[in-house]
Amino acid sequence: MSSSSTDILFRPFRLKSLELDNRIVMAPMTRTFAPEGVPGTANAAYYRRRAEGGVGLILSEGTVIDRPASRNHPRIPFFHGDAALAGWRGVIEAVHEAGGRMGPQIWHTGSTIAAGTDWVPDSPVESPSGLLAPGTPRGEAMSEEAIADTVAAFARAAADAKRLGFDTVEIHGAHGYLIDEFFWSGTNVRTDRYGGATLRERSRFAGEVVAAIRAAVGPEFPIILRLSQWKQQDFTARLADTPDLMADWLQPLVDAGADILHCSQRRFWEPEFPEIDGEKGLNFAGWAKKLTGAATISVGSVGLSGDFLAAFGGESSTTVGLDRLIERMERDEFDLIAVGRALINDPEWVEKVRAGDGGGLKDFHPSVLAELV
Repeated sequence: MSSSSTDILFRPFRLKSLELDNRIVMAPMTRTFAPEGVPGTANAAYYRRRAEGGVGLILSEGTVIDRPASRNHPRIPFFHGDAALAGWRGVIEAVHEAGGRMGPQIWHTGSTIAAGTDWVPDSPVESPSGLLAPGTPRGEAMSEEAIADTVAAFARAAADAKRLGFDTVEIHGAHGYLIDEFFWSGTNVRTDRYGGATLRERSRFAGEVVAAIRAAVGPEFPIILRLSQWKQQDFTARLADTPDLMADWLQPLVDAGADILHCSQRRFWEPEFPEIDGEKGLNFAGWAKKLTGAATISVGSVGLSGDFLAAFGGESSTTVGLDRLIERMERDEFDLIAVGRALINDPEWVEKVRAGDGGGLKDFHPSVLAELV
């Protein structure tokens, strides 16, 4: 890997109040290292190391809003309450001291079940229609009052992120969690205004969340929205089978106030609609940018073989080159690239890429997931 070949990754990026030194984002990755829901000095040090290593933008692990049963694991951090917010203040101060930029990912896990634990929340699990997956009941369907309270809780969390000094905020609307359960016809069978036969209709809840956050943070604070076609409940699920359906889904969310769409794929190089533009066609983030004009983040197995689902299933991965990534970024297919396992594995990954030190990059072993390093 030559340093010149990766120069495209190290262009500055500017959007509203967000100013980044490069195009590399640390992907949000739930680590469940927050006892009692409160991040501490170990969490702050973990993120600081990535800032020191040159990451352009750090997105935190998923951190949950102030709703009963908003998390599905007892060590997922809160983004509400005095103790948790004080912990997050310590995180962002550490990141800023190291010269980094960061946003929390705010989240509600809906009716999903966390792997590796039988823990359940004290309050009833909630989702659009009381379903975990198509035909699989779990928990209770949300009332309109519960929906309104959830929208308000997302807005409070975003306002707190701005107040604490974070540089942006990301809404988790992907991977089969609560917001995505509203998108998906398999888990949203409501007949009121939050349901409907079309994806645009089922996007009302997400649009209200985005709009409420925009009202809470003002016009210049950037809002990122993470989205996916696939679900943890069904890796083959697709919300939008055509570009027209994708535009119907995404444009209202951008119109509501989302500045950056974080388009999650298991493998970033896979085309979203190969039947239209071929095997090297635009990926999800590329189509999202083309259809809406919004800035986009791509993600999915950058720098490593295999994918993150295999990694969390115990499989190791080896390093791979970045040629496919460079090719797509050189044609401005998307604006930013998120990196997950490689940055869990090695806080200095960005600087090694900048220096062209391909030999210094590390293979990934799942044992690293057991601690914050």
